[in-house]
Amino acid sequence: YSFHLGSDKNKSKLAKKVSKGNISGTTSFSNNAIQNANDLSGVNKHNLRDYDNQRELITTIYGTNDIVQDVKQVYLDEFEQAKIEYNTKTRADRQIIDYFQKVCDSQNDIACEIIIELGDMDFWQDKDNEYRYKMTDVYNEQIQELSKLLPTFKVANATIHYDETSPHMHLIGIPVKEGYKNGYIFR
Repeated sequence: YSFHLGSDKNKSKLAKKVSKGNISGTTSFSNNAIQNANDLSGVNKHNLRDYDNQRELITTIYGTNDIVQDVKQVYLDEFEQAKIEYNTKTRADRQIIDYFQKVCDSQNDIACEIIIELGDMDFWQDKDNEYRYKMTDVYNEQIQELSKLLPTFKVANATIHYDETSPHMHLIGIPVKEGYKNGYIFR
């Protein structure tokens, strides 16, 4: 079982240098999230194979075939009421028109990507496609369990890649926290 929350920051020269000093030999920079709309667009292209139109071996099991719109929808579902309440107490020139855009323009991260992989390259080496596609049910269960364990992590999209050595799921979500004077925030 492999569970990764990360970004390309962990592939940098600095990250590799840090990993040499860690007992585990791994990196874990504190900010491993999707940081802006441009990053989210890149995630969309990679996860949905938009760069080569090879979608036969990927399956979206949660959300749609547009991760950017899926994330925007979670922002509407989770933050719209708080935005409306904030705007009723705020001068017109300081009101928030689009909370998703406001977060994209800020220094805050807009979403997180979690990669879940069950089995390794050796395990999957001799498995046929019929066996691989059974993972769809397993990954659906993983989403349900994650939602129970972390109810404040709102899943926007989950896509399974069957086109690589080991089938794995890319899960895009937004952590939500309550209790701030300006309503909900993403942390």
